[in-house]
Amino acid sequence: MTRIHQGHLAMLLFSALIAGSFSLGSMSANALEPTALNAARFMLAGVLIGALVIWRGALRLAYFRATWRYALLGGLFAVYFVLMFEGLKTADPVSMAAVFTLTPILSAGFGWLLLRQITTWRIASALLIGGSGAIWVIFRAEISDLIAFRVGFGEMIYFIGCVAHAIYTPLVKKLNRGEPVVAFTFGMLVAGLIILIAWSADEMLATDWAALPPIVWITIVYTAVFASAATFLLLQFAALRLPASKVMAYTYLTPSWVILWEMALGNPAPRVLVLVGVAMTVLALLMLLRQEPSESS
Repeated sequence: MTRIHQGHLAMLLFSALIAGSFSLGSMSANALEPTALNAARFMLAGVLIGALVIWRGALRLAYFRATWRYALLGGLFAVYFVLMFEGLKTADPVSMAAVFTLTPILSAGFGWLLLRQITTWRIASALLIGGSGAIWVIFRAEISDLIAFRVGFGEMIYFIGCVAHAIYTPLVKKLNRGEPVVAFTFGMLVAGLIILIAWSADEMLATDWAALPPIVWITIVYTAVFASAATFLLLQFAALRLPASKVMAYTYLTPSWVILWEMALGNPAPRVLVLVGVAMTVLALLMLLRQEPSESS
C-alpha cells in the first residue's frame, strides 16, 4: 500500500469517527458549556496520546521545540471544537455536518496560500459540486430560505470554526519539522488543553461534574477517544501524505454518516429533497478520489 493509499484510508476512518460527535454533541451541548466540555475531552485525549508517546519512545525534547507551532495548531482546533458545540446548541446535526463539508473549499484556498498547492480543474469542479450540495442541505432544500439567505445562528457560528479547521490542515504540513505524528499530535493537544483551561477556568470550577447527565460523559469519552485522539492522529497522518484539498475532501462523507447515526439513535431521516444535496457531496468525494497522474507514487 502506497503512502497516498494510506492517507486515503486514514481519512475514510476519520470521516466515520468524526460523524458521531455531531449526533452525540447535539444531545449534550446544552448540558455543559462548550469550553468546559472540550477542556475535559482534550485532557482525556492528551492522557491517551501521551501514554502512546511514552510507549513509542517519542517523548524527546527535540520534538517539542518551537512551541509556538503547537500553540497555533492547538488554538485553531480548540476554536473549532468550541464553536462546533456552540453551534450544536441550536442547529440540526445533519445541517451542521453539511457546513463541515464546506471546509474542502476553504482548505484548498489555504493550501494554495500557505503551500502553493495547485487545485486542478477536476478538483475545483468537485469542490463546487460538493459545496453546492452542502448549501442545499444547510438550507434544508428550501428555495425561499436560500434566496433570502436565512441561515441559522448555529450554522453561522460553526462556519467560523470550520475556517479554523481549514487553516489547520495545510499548517500541519507547513509546520511539521520531521517530528513523528504521535509526538506532533501530543504537542498540539497539550497546547490546546492549556488554551482551553485558561479559556474555561470559571466554567470548569462552577460545574458539578458528578451531577452531569450520562449523555455528557458518553460524549466526552467518545469525542476524546474517537473524535479527538484517534482523528487527530488520522488527520495528521493523512495531511503528511495528501494535498490539503484531498485530505478535507473526506468531510463530504460526514452528512451521510450523520444521517446513519441519527437513524440509529431513533431520529427520522431527512426528507428526500435534502438527500439530493447529500448525494451531491458523495459525488464530489468520488470525483476527488480519482487519482491524478502526478499522484501515482
